[in-house]
Amino acid sequence: MLAILDMLFVGFAVGLTGALVPGPMLFATIEGSLKKGWRAGPEVVLGHALIEFLICIFIVLGFTSIIGDREMSVISFVGGLVLVVFGLLTIIQSRNTFIDSGLSGGVLANPVSAGILTSASNPYFWIWWLAAGSALVLRGMEIGIFAAVMFVVGHWMADLGWFTFVSTSLSKTRSFFSGTVYRSVLACCGVFLMGFGIWFALG
Repeated sequence: MLAILDMLFVGFAVGLTGALVPGPMLFATIEGSLKKGWRAGPEVVLGHALIEFLICIFIVLGFTSIIGDREMSVISFVGGLVLVVFGLLTIIQSRNTFIDSGLSGGVLANPVSAGILTSASNPYFWIWWLAAGSALVLRGMEIGIFAAVMFVVGHWMADLGWFTFVSTSLSKTRSFFSGTVYRSVLACCGVFLMGFGIWFALG
């Protein structure tokens, strides 16, 4: 029982460490919070968790061992380009949006899709799961399937807690944003996403 609780704690601690580091998912949460309120945080995490759930299945089935340096380079380049496009669309649409209307249509209007996109296109997300994440899941499997599940649950609890805090905090101050400030914040999120994308693609 103690080993299972240890895996839950490890999952939470590791997840929180990753969540606190600024990245594409954070800026997707900020953007979503200004459009949809506090629900954006949990919805972004849901999209993120869906990708992680699939990865955990692949880890258990042993599929992740076939991914090498060449495949990671492709993931970095393609993922970087996707983030650049995502950021560019955010900047373009932010010019003609208002705080009561949000951005319309497509992936930009859906925090769940944003969570999936910013996770799947982030090469560091894949590197972490193929290295440390897979090792911890397999360590949990040595104890028992429930221990591995508790590691993943702890990881998701950290993500959900932090990004819900971010989206709730922003949604409470949303009414104090003027139209200009609102559009500027969205444009900045787009710039940061493009910056991450260029870094990933050329890194």
